[in-house]
Amino acid sequence: MFALKYLTVAAISIASVFAASCGSSGQTSFAGANLYYAAGLSTNDQHTLFSAMQSANMKVLRVWLDGQSTATTKGTTITSFPDLEPNAIGTFDDTVLNLLDGVMVNAHSYGIKLLISMHSFNALSRPDVYGAWYGTGYFYEQTAPQQEFDNRLVHILNHVHTTVGKPWSQLPQYIFAFEAENEAMIGKGSDYITAHQQWQCDRATTIKNVLGSNSGILVVTGGESWLSESVQPDWFSCAALDVISIHAYGTGDLVQSAIAPYVQQAQSAGKKLLFEEWGACYYNTANNNCPSGTALSTSARNSNIQTWASAITAAGVPWMYWQVLPNADPHYGSDFEIGVTDPSWPTLESAAQAAGASAGAFDFSAYLL
Repeated sequence: MFALKYLTVAAISIASVFAASCGSSGQTSFAGANLYYAAGLSTNDQHTLFSAMQSANMKVLRVWLDGQSTATTKGTTITSFPDLEPNAIGTFDDTVLNLLDGVMVNAHSYGIKLLISMHSFNALSRPDVYGAWYGTGYFYEQTAPQQEFDNRLVHILNHVHTTVGKPWSQLPQYIFAFEAENEAMIGKGSDYITAHQQWQCDRATTIKNVLGSNSGILVVTGGESWLSESVQPDWFSCAALDVISIHAYGTGDLVQSAIAPYVQQAQSAGKKLLFEEWGACYYNTANNNCPSGTALSTSARNSNIQTWASAITAAGVPWMYWQVLPNADPHYGSDFEIGVTDPSWPTLESAAQAAGASAGAFDFSAYLL
């Protein structure tokens, strides 16, 4: 009798803690997806992708502005497009912005908003015009490149939508969030990221100064390599940052107990968390080291998808899968992708639907369609 009473009280206590961490106002979580080359999708592929995402109740698609010169990417035929600054810093080619104008209108018709990554470490290290001039060190360390990069951010925010006729900074019905850079400093190592946390806050301040404090559009980080690296302590005190984005592929980070302490930290600081990138490797290699290998059985991969999505959802954090394709996945290297016709799509679709029906630790309702 005592044991039963003790267990009952313990169960109530655990439930109360979880309810408190996930809020008491009935707020729910949500799911979304990434597709870095979405700007180049044909109209038909956009509708294929957005229709599938809508069926999964996915609310956000994360896109990049880096140029794509290959006409076939991840098995998707795309319209190639140049970098926003293809030849010189401060000299803009708005092709990618104009293409995304159409993407965001089509996405909106399916109840989906865009999260716009305004640059990436991938481009910097390629190198693009910033990487060619400053490298991956001076870019984050010197005043001149920071000012030049801020000009890029302001240019993007002030881009006037080609059909709506308003700047992107005034389009909360189409845009969920902006981030200055995907995985900023990721190639420099965790110590470097920790030492240069202010770079992220300064860029967020530039974005927020254009958006204003009540824009209806969030300012997010852009993730790093794993959970603890993605959640830097100084970002909790940065007034311009609304959301700290988590990128993680190691299985130790994809469990509720690992995520929960960061949820509590974010709530205490008045910030939100977003599990912006995660995925389940197609191969039988370590999940965070997925260049090639023997294909997992569909059932084994589906089990991984279900287990890890459920853990993130149980922690109360919304998530975005890397990546969802409008075509069958060709299983190129580093293969986390799932095409909307693939055998694992129904599992991911179900997991996303479950996220949208589950308690959330953070209230994103004002930013979703």
